Amino acid sequence: MTLIMVFQTLFSLQLILSTMSFTHQTQRADTLLTSLKNLVIDNSHTTVTFNSTALRTLIALSHAGMVQINKKTVGFSANVMAKQLELGGGQTVIYDKVLTNDGNGYDDRTGVFTCPVAGTYLFVVDSLSRGPTWLHVYLNKIMVASLYVDGGHKHLYLQMSRTVVLKLKMGDHVKVVNHAKRNGIVYHGGYSGFSGAKLY
Repeated sequence: MTLIMVFQTLFSLQLILSTMSFTHQTQRADTLLTSLKNLVIDNSHTTVTFNSTALRTLIALSHAGMVQINKKTVGFSANVMAKQLELGGGQTVIYDKVLTNDGNGYDDRTGVFTCPVAGTYLFVVDSLSRGPTWLHVYLNKIMVASLYVDGGHKHLYLQMSRTVVLKLKMGDHVKVVNHAKRNGIVYHGGYSGFSGAKLY
């Protein structure tokens, strides 16, 4: 195989790999790609012996999962923007201003995140609220986290926040719900939000 053909093959390989969305690469795949580059660069002859086995191994590794490819990135962030929410008992908080929604898991009509890809997710809920306000994070029908502003702060708005890491299956729902038997206040203008992202 001539040096020009090797360069063309290497260029094609890089083009194929660059079109894939890699989130992580194993050291072994990195080493193989580096070895391929070095084979071309270090060889000063016009004709080289190209090791096609290395190319086949690299492609096989990517198909076998040795090179991890994240086919679908999932993450969202939304705020309460338009107006202050005065919530009734058990009402779901609807975050109306969507900043990001990679994977289209968050629905701004219902306030519910529906998991499009199974994995471990990080969720953050924050709220500028007047007391007493209780908010709960639900995974399907199970309460997994809570936020609270004491009733002694009826005339003050206080910022409350909660972070939780959850293992989700495809189709699981995560939402923020007001206390079942209490009213609550969530301030608008971007001071209150709900965000989530797939970690792995």
